Amino acid sequence: MHSPHDPYVRVRGAREHNLKDVRVDIPRDTLTVFTGVSGSGKSSLAFGTIYAEAQRRYFESVAPYARRLIHQLGAPAVGEITGLPPAVSLEQRRSAPGSRSSVGTVTTLSNSLRMLFSRAGDYPPGAERLDSDSFSPNTAVGACPECHGLGRIHRTDEGLLVPDPSLSIREGAIAAWPGAWQGKNLRDVLDALGYDVDRPWRELDAKDREWILFTDEQPVVTVHPVRDAGRIQRPYQGTYMSARRYVLHTFADTKSRSLRAKAERFLTSAPCPVCGGSRLRPEAMAVTFAGRTIAELAGLPLSVLAEVLEGADGEETARVLTADLLARIGTVTELGLGYLSLDRTAPTLSSGELQRLRMATQLRSGLFGVVYVLDEPSAGLHPADTEALLGVLGRLKEAGNSVFVVEHQMDVVRRADWLVDVGPLAGEHGGRVLHSGPPEGLAEVPESATRRFLFPEAGPGAAPVREKRAPSGWIRLTGVERHNVRGVDAAFPLGVFTAVTGVSGSGKSTLVGQVLAGVLADRQAGEEPVAGDRYCATATGLEAVDRLVQVDQKPIGRTPRSNLATYTGLFDTVRKLFARTEKARERGYGAGRFSFNVSGGRCETCQGEGFVSVELLFLPSTYAPCPDCHGARYNPETLEVTLEGLTIAQVLDLTVESAAEFFSGTPAAERPLRTLLDVGLGYLRLGQPATELSGGEAQRIKLAAELQRTRRGHTLYLLDEPTTGLHPADVEVLMRQLHALVDAGNTVVVVEHDMAVVAGADHVVDMGPEGGDRGGRIVAAGTPEEVAKTAGSRTAPYLAKALRR
Repeated sequence: MHSPHDPYVRVRGAREHNLKDVRVDIPRDTLTVFTGVSGSGKSSLAFGTIYAEAQRRYFESVAPYARRLIHQLGAPAVGEITGLPPAVSLEQRRSAPGSRSSVGTVTTLSNSLRMLFSRAGDYPPGAERLDSDSFSPNTAVGACPECHGLGRIHRTDEGLLVPDPSLSIREGAIAAWPGAWQGKNLRDVLDALGYDVDRPWRELDAKDREWILFTDEQPVVTVHPVRDAGRIQRPYQGTYMSARRYVLHTFADTKSRSLRAKAERFLTSAPCPVCGGSRLRPEAMAVTFAGRTIAELAGLPLSVLAEVLEGADGEETARVLTADLLARIGTVTELGLGYLSLDRTAPTLSSGELQRLRMATQLRSGLFGVVYVLDEPSAGLHPADTEALLGVLGRLKEAGNSVFVVEHQMDVVRRADWLVDVGPLAGEHGGRVLHSGPPEGLAEVPESATRRFLFPEAGPGAAPVREKRAPSGWIRLTGVERHNVRGVDAAFPLGVFTAVTGVSGSGKSTLVGQVLAGVLADRQAGEEPVAGDRYCATATGLEAVDRLVQVDQKPIGRTPRSNLATYTGLFDTVRKLFARTEKARERGYGAGRFSFNVSGGRCETCQGEGFVSVELLFLPSTYAPCPDCHGARYNPETLEVTLEGLTIAQVLDLTVESAAEFFSGTPAAERPLRTLLDVGLGYLRLGQPATELSGGEAQRIKLAAELQRTRRGHTLYLLDEPTTGLHPADVEVLMRQLHALVDAGNTVVVVEHDMAVVAGADHVVDMGPEGGDRGGRIVAAGTPEEVAKTAGSRTAPYLAKALRR
């Protein structure tokens, strides 16, 4: 028996995922880092075992209603864990926040600011006090009624809706209308209403054109469709919707990103004429604090907002509320985010910025005696920002907490009190604890993949230096205007590997992911950039690029229904192979029988997801294995068909590495599996749900899907932090692939913080010098050696260090 005052979390018999009966002791009240190659089992130990068990114990301590769900949530596969305090998880969430979500709502700073205005604001004489909801643009009592709290109004006009007035309505004059049946339906309804759909648009009566495009009426009429040969089309009741109404409705309500983007092309956006962009009602805007409205304060960078609040005086209520606000802002600025303003919308933030904002909120919670389990907190951070992060992790520990971090960044690993290294390799070849102890002890573990990166002097020596390639041409952008990138001229060499770097918020993703990608995408769509383009003044050299491939970290799907096999197209091949088996042919099963997305072969309890969603009133809903098929996704009859001894469910459970052996000799399956192995994803299961994949894994799956295509012409690949979530050993594998693309005559541009990657680039563009308004400029551009010598660059000292290594 362990003493109740045992200072260790002791794990015995952990078998979650690929863990091999792991036994490990981890001291509490330390900064403990879990390392290992991607897929080695470190997240299975930290999150899947330790945090999952703490969560299960929490459920057991609450109401009987919650306890009914415990067996559904599933206990982790572990013999015993002792000495485990309550745990708080800070995982990287990749979900796209809504446009109403902002820095203020993520950090809850907006709540405090609204309370300050409600309780201690200066009201006009005779005005009654407003509650805090009246200062929120996201509530009915606070939102400006004209723009519904969005701050901008979207309008359209005839020129946008009908770009070619020489066409008739039947020929598609109203470009804003949908295609396919829905557009035909609207034309047929107009025809039934008595409008001439075959005359050129410009010849129609002005009042008819006005009604067709802008009416708010929605008349219902009987439509008699024109009969196609051999098809019976009965009359139906059709409802008319004007072009403006359709566009505004689509823009506001659609969940489809492409439909929303299409609708946006037919709209102009302008600040709301009623609230002037403040998003609030006049009565809220009449209240001030320190001489400013709440909208003015929310628009200030947090570091400036802190100065304004410090200089404000007032009664006791104001002092208490401003002191609370200043303490909360201090935590955010300490994490290097003082350049953000409260009204900055969440979709414009990087995943690194979002993660640190959530961490700042946790720091202020005042919890102690808990285990914080963090998922790669340094992801998306420049080495200069990592220093601030280490300070915050240290403060969480000093407050009396244990901090368990899954991490690949060696600067964080070096600062750990305790190191748990899992490996030696991924998947079946991992799942063992190679070292648990102070970091310096890892030097004595030769089979560890982490060892040579933590102790370069103990490794096999430096990798051979790659010869710098010469550019075959240049893309030049002048007068770039986007977010905080103002009036910048940028040049990207073609035929080489370029790394764009700089501190968080310096404008890297804006310059590459929006501007460079935007002008290239417009050109591919046949829209030649012109002076005054929405991205930059001029763009030259684009004609040298035949194709643009942008590989981001957005999820490959949002439910367990989407997975690795479906995304890469491998699943189509697998289903056809099953349909060709003797038993499938006997039973008349086609390839569709082996799809979990259609009824027939799938388990109907979970609709083929393998999981059911468990709704919890007091926590986010979670997925639990289906009680009938236990995660197999298929009904028993389908599982009676086997391919070389394996059912379709067992094939989906194979790792990429095992599947490559299983399908050797089947070219259609070998190709996608080979590219997945090439980008270091051999440890993933074919049926691994998209919800379980990290952003880095999703990005490499997209890259693998792209690599298996036959490439023609000069392709420009844009990648946003492709090394996020990768162990340095996996980074080497990925870089070999990216450099091979350049050697084949293509161009690769990466936004990157990993200095080892930047040091190996042919060309570097360094942005800064700081984030937000103090950034957005190109500080240096040239070879890594030239940038490393640039005075005033935050990147230079870290790059110089990487070049020395």
